[in-house]
Order: sequence, then structure tokens, then C-alpha cells
Amino acid sequence: MKNLFYLFSMAFVVNFSIAQEGKINIEQDNKITELLDIYKSSKHNSEYYRIQVGFGDYAKAQEIKSNIEIDFPDLPSKIDFDSPTYRVRVGRFKSKLEAERKFNEVRKKYPDAMLLKPKKSTI
Repeated sequence: MKNLFYLFSMAFVVNFSIAQEGKINIEQDNKITELLDIYKSSKHNSEYYRIQVGFGDYAKAQEIKSNIEIDFPDLPSKIDFDSPTYRVRVGRFKSKLEAERKFNEVRKKYPDAMLLKPKKSTI
């Protein structure tokens, strides 16, 4: 009886292990790869300079942003959270020359402003 139990157990294990074999084949359209390449190149080309005007807690950042919108209504402004502070950043400049010109103008009103270089794309 004991041998019979071992025989059935062994047959079950062998059958179960053979049944688990499988092969997956994923077919992907080549256009998906092309689209990913286009996306990566557009992200790489979307680097831009920004000007950081000030930072602090959320209330201070809101106040700075309001003042920026009054003083420089042509510049898009945004509050970014970079732990532990909120940072007010303005502009999206493609060229360094354009960014430096606007930076000199902003710095007259906000002497603590900093010109931020574009980040390298990780994609």
C-alpha cells in the first residue's frame, strides 16, 4: 500500500511538473517602437531654462507667485514642491540667451532669483 501511494505521488509530481512548461510569444507592431523613439526624441528636445524666484512654505510661495503674476504677466509661473519647500519658478526658455535676458530683468525686482539649467533627459 505504501509503495502504491509513493507511485501515485511520483506520477502526480512528474505530470504536474511537465504540465507547467509553456512558451509565451509576444508580437509587437514595429510602429510602437517608432512611436517610442519619437516620444524619446521629443522629450529630449523639450529641455528648457527656468528662473526660480523664491521659495518657502506654501503660503509664502503663493504670495511670491501672486506678485510675479502682477510684475511679469507674460511669464508662466508655477509652484513646484521639492521637499521640504515650495519653489516658485517662472518661464520656459529654449535658449540660454533668452533665459539670461529675462533673468536680468527679473533679478532687478527679485534679487534672490536664480537661473536654472535644463535637466538632462533620463529617457
